[in-house]
Amino acid sequence: MRLRAIAVALSALLAAACGASSDTASTADGKTIIRYQGWASQVTFPELAENLGYFEKIKLNWVGNTTSGPQNIQATATGDIDVGGAFNGAVVKLVSAGAPITSIIGYYGSDKENFTGYYVLEDSPIRTARDLIGRKFGMNTLGAHQEFVMREWLAREGLSPDEIKQVELTVVPPVNAEQTLRSHNIDAVALFDIWRDEAVARGGIRPLFTDGSLFGDFTYGTYIVRNDFLQANREAVADLTQGTARAVRWAQVTPREQVIAKFKEIINARGRNENVEKTDYWKSTGVAEPGGVIDPKSLQLWIDWLVRNGELEEGKLTPEQFFTNEFNPYANGTYPPAAGPDGQALRR
Repeated sequence: MRLRAIAVALSALLAAACGASSDTASTADGKTIIRYQGWASQVTFPELAENLGYFEKIKLNWVGNTTSGPQNIQATATGDIDVGGAFNGAVVKLVSAGAPITSIIGYYGSDKENFTGYYVLEDSPIRTARDLIGRKFGMNTLGAHQEFVMREWLAREGLSPDEIKQVELTVVPPVNAEQTLRSHNIDAVALFDIWRDEAVARGGIRPLFTDGSLFGDFTYGTYIVRNDFLQANREAVADLTQGTARAVRWAQVTPREQVIAKFKEIINARGRNENVEKTDYWKSTGVAEPGGVIDPKSLQLWIDWLVRNGELEEGKLTPEQFFTNEFNPYANGTYPPAAGPDGQALRR
């Protein structure tokens, strides 16, 4: 099974993870330098937090762009970077393989405006999950959000594990996903963000389901740090978390046009030769909880998934073993949960 193969690959990282150095560099004025990976033509919440002036004790150091969430958290586990984020299913997978990491804040998810849809052509004979047996399904990354949600839907629709294995999953870059479907090279595809909006606007496709139809408003991903890094740099992690939480909250409560304008300002200022047009399609954070407070159920869901699929012993892992809301101001009493990014009540 592909996900078992991923577990084997992840476990190979553990020796490096356990041996990762907790030594960190500092700026001339004593701020801890936090290494991270970005995303091309996007603004991460730590980047937004730094721009908004929410950090007091840390300085971000961009070391390059990541190719996927699983790659991002693997780089964190091995000590190549200090903080990374991914789909919670991938985080749980890494933890279940023994990686010493901790989730510190939620940073992306799904709501009525920001979701992943799973589409077929309008005239496709595929109407049910069973119709996908023996068919090709395209998605951006295997072992991440889209695969886990896809498999969850197939299971809920009554397919057995052996039948689910017969749905052929294949990697299709988002930029090519729509055309690959329309060219009949695949039978169904996961679409999100700008690629979903543009494909739907052109017509001729219909959704089988969305992640929102399965789980409603739901936070899907968390930022993680290594346990040794957390133990050696608690003040830095606390500052990283509180600033990022306030940035998430800022984006949750600020008018969309202002958020997009801020994203464009940040992208243009960093000089990485990026296209800012993608930011026009930003609609919401998708984060269900104020300031990215972690709800244990957003992790427990994927623990249960692994148990159900025979990849994790029941009772061996609980969310409380690998997440903390200790540093989030919207969870630790610093700010009321409904407050804005500066702790003040929101204007009505």
